[in-house]
Amino acid sequence: MGDNVVVSNMELERLLSMKGGKGEASYVNNSQAQAIHAKSMLHLLKETLDGVELEAPEIPFVVVDLGCSCGSNTINVMDVIIKHIIKRYEALGLNPPEFSAFFSDLPSNDFNTLFQLLPPLANYGVSMEECLAANNHRSYFAAGVPGSFYRRLFPARSIDVFHSAFSLHWLSQVPESVLDKRSSAYNKGRVFIHGASEITANAYKKQFQTDLASFLSSRSVEMKRGGSMFLVCLGRTSVDPTDQGGAGLLFGTHFQDAWDDLVQEGLISNEKRDNFNIPVYAPSLQDFKEVVEADGSFTINKLEVFKGGSPLVVDQPDDASEVGRALANSCRSVSGVLVDAHIGDKLSEELFLRVEHRATSHGKELLEKLQFFHIVASLSLAL
Repeated sequence: MGDNVVVSNMELERLLSMKGGKGEASYVNNSQAQAIHAKSMLHLLKETLDGVELEAPEIPFVVVDLGCSCGSNTINVMDVIIKHIIKRYEALGLNPPEFSAFFSDLPSNDFNTLFQLLPPLANYGVSMEECLAANNHRSYFAAGVPGSFYRRLFPARSIDVFHSAFSLHWLSQVPESVLDKRSSAYNKGRVFIHGASEITANAYKKQFQTDLASFLSSRSVEMKRGGSMFLVCLGRTSVDPTDQGGAGLLFGTHFQDAWDDLVQEGLISNEKRDNFNIPVYAPSLQDFKEVVEADGSFTINKLEVFKGGSPLVVDQPDDASEVGRALANSCRSVSGVLVDAHIGDKLSEELFLRVEHRATSHGKELLEKLQFFHIVASLSLAL
């Protein structure tokens, strides 16, 4: 892309993705923390799966991962879900059904890398027992579904289980008022809402709640009557929306300072920086609960804040340069595509070098303070 592309809200859906491929800053190589956090929540996922109503084995069982991205995490969680449901059928003395797994994300997602990671399909000509015994094979039919999960993606009453992890904090757009110089919510001088004005943060909160309402409305039509949904997104423990917790430390400190560096060095204008905002909002439990209750389609089985831990996975915690590189790569793996589109590849490279340099000088502090909390929700259709 050129060096001076402004990403409009209309283009966000077309552009937004985790960094594809298998390079150093790719999502594939920077999603170990998500894997660790997901593993620590598996007991909560299995509780949700125990509440799913099982149909006759003749009817295929359908699972969807929304916001699947392009790494192996989505494949691992799909295996966990399907193996758990198979166990439930077997406990009832029934043969398991056939399984369909849909991996869904925005069209810009690197589905090619994801599909290359998929294990081969076990031979469906043999028994399910033999399928399960075949190591490194999958016991489900797989398909990719491109599109925004803030709209309908599937036929009515067709899905047994929806899973979505580390995705719902991504907004469908940066609120227009935040980018409007005439608005009191204009986020002047900042690229994220951490530490911004309350008016700016509330514009983000409103966008998050509008988006979540659209998400729930779509899923309430698509889910089968006895189905369940397990959702995980970045959250915060503070009631103050300008305190974005771990997300604030990731995007509101060294990342913010690196943008300011580019301005001070004359590489970009103030306006160029101010026209970029990270479309992420870490909700409080109350922010999330208000939307679910107002929608009314779902029963809340569980809704809690879960401490996920650090997003930085390093081999040598005492090596400040490794911590700095980990933070820069973590930042870049999730926001790099948007940064590239906004200021071009060359300046993007300069920006993340400065993120790395700044983070390296605060390595110990980052490992201690950078902790993510997640909102974990288990929902089923209200009768």
